[in-house]
Amino acid sequence: METNQNIDSAAAHEKRTAALSSVIAAVGLTTFKLVVGIFTGSLGILSEAAHSGLDLIAALVTFFAVRASDKPADERHHYGHGKIENLSALLETLLLFITCAWIIYEAVQRLFYKQVHVQASIWAFAVMGTSIIIDISRSRMLMKAARKHKSQALEADALHFSTDIWSSAVVILGLIGIRLAGLFPSLAFLDKMDTVAALGVSVIVIMVSYRLEKRSVDALLDTAPKGLEKKIIGIVEDQPGVIECHRVRVMPSGANLFIDAHVVLEDKLTLIEVHSLLDRLEDEIRKIAPGADVTIHPEPRSHISSQVLNHTA
Repeated sequence: METNQNIDSAAAHEKRTAALSSVIAAVGLTTFKLVVGIFTGSLGILSEAAHSGLDLIAALVTFFAVRASDKPADERHHYGHGKIENLSALLETLLLFITCAWIIYEAVQRLFYKQVHVQASIWAFAVMGTSIIIDISRSRMLMKAARKHKSQALEADALHFSTDIWSSAVVILGLIGIRLAGLFPSLAFLDKMDTVAALGVSVIVIMVSYRLEKRSVDALLDTAPKGLEKKIIGIVEDQPGVIECHRVRVMPSGANLFIDAHVVLEDKLTLIEVHSLLDRLEDEIRKIAPGADVTIHPEPRSHISSQVLNHTA
């Protein structure tokens, strides 16, 4: 039978492997897109190269964040290092916003102020098609690992690759427009389609990044999962021997979830019975919050009653 330590070690190894594969994929895609983008002059491909470049930075941040977040609690970090993953995800979204700002600026310049000739060559289509294939593979692998290990850092990395899939498809449409404009003079207006595609890339990335940024900020601010407190109170108060459950506090930290709760119990329960009841309550709570670190503080009914009387007096 595997021990908890072995399971944790295997999980950490799987997360690091997923993060490292993301770094390798990002290096290859960034190099390929940059070379072809410079060769063809395509803003769509160059914007994708910049996007992949930041994906590379984000992948490196994710890799080191995953390694650091798996460290156990110590004297200075009593709740572990899980929030490093949340901080990593926030940094990744900020990098994406910076990329989008540059793309939008360059697109406006090309639409209204300067002319740039774009070559919609076979290489341009090849790099974007290759990008889509790699992005689909990497995003699925990262998202699978993220859901399995509840890793927001890996989820953010998967999100980067999944947005690349859609943005690459938009760039291909832009390149098709340029080819059509070259073949049919009446469709000359499609010559700007590459630049418009770059704007489309930015819109997609901004929308997805905003949602991820909000989740990252919520985690860093210890925002409890919506509705979980009421579920915990309901489950606890349904158990025999429990009179009331109050002061429930939930704190997410990376893949971890810490839950504290106070319960009022019948006075007639012995210490052994209280201990057994608390173990059962922790098990019930983990059914709706798997893997949570649960701490329950028992209070005798008479103690609560005396507090109410003293307060009234």
